[in-house]
Amino acid sequence: MLQINKSSLATEVVHKLRLMINEGRLEPGAWIDEQGLALAMGVSRTPFREAVRILSAEGLLRIEPHKGCFVNVLTENDLDEIFPLMAMLEGRCAHEAAKRATAEDLKQLAVMHEKLEHFASHQKIDQYYLINKQIHEAIQKMAGNKWLSNMVDDLRKKLSLSRHKSLTLEGRIEQSCAEHLSIFAALRAHDSEGAEALTKTHLMRQLNALKTLQQQVKS
Repeated sequence: MLQINKSSLATEVVHKLRLMINEGRLEPGAWIDEQGLALAMGVSRTPFREAVRILSAEGLLRIEPHKGCFVNVLTENDLDEIFPLMAMLEGRCAHEAAKRATAEDLKQLAVMHEKLEHFASHQKIDQYYLINKQIHEAIQKMAGNKWLSNMVDDLRKKLSLSRHKSLTLEGRIEQSCAEHLSIFAALRAHDSEGAEALTKTHLMRQLNALKTLQQQVKS
């Protein structure tokens, strides 16, 4: 059901569209049927267009004059520029999280990693992606740095356009899971430098996986 509450309409539409993009129901490059989607959500065009404006500012949508609105597509150059920044920022999250991690934090992460291993072993990419995202967000929260968190959130929204795809590369889901387990081990050991380095490697391997997939498509 696409029906949403009438309060804070533009915010609700933003949430719904972002979810549709993250879940792949609106794929990169897809044309946004403003009239059809507004009708399906039970809202007028005004809040829908405001939501489009917000998501365009975030980089998830792009507006082309005389053509309409489309889900944005990250180019290879975009990925080359964004991923090193994300690696640096999330690496710092892991660094600070390793210092601050409590026994309860680590207990919750342990449960998440058990689910991660289960989904990886059963090749359940969608479920793996969701728990993977929750782990990244949990580590970010553990870091307790609101300025760092704001920057990570901004880039994560943009990378949601392509991050999921890296898991479709043969062997990547197993490799990703192993990387996460190594990061978790560093967090449990309160090894800040190790957690940071491993997280940076994890992010850059995602970029390499995406590039490999792009090359496969070209060839």
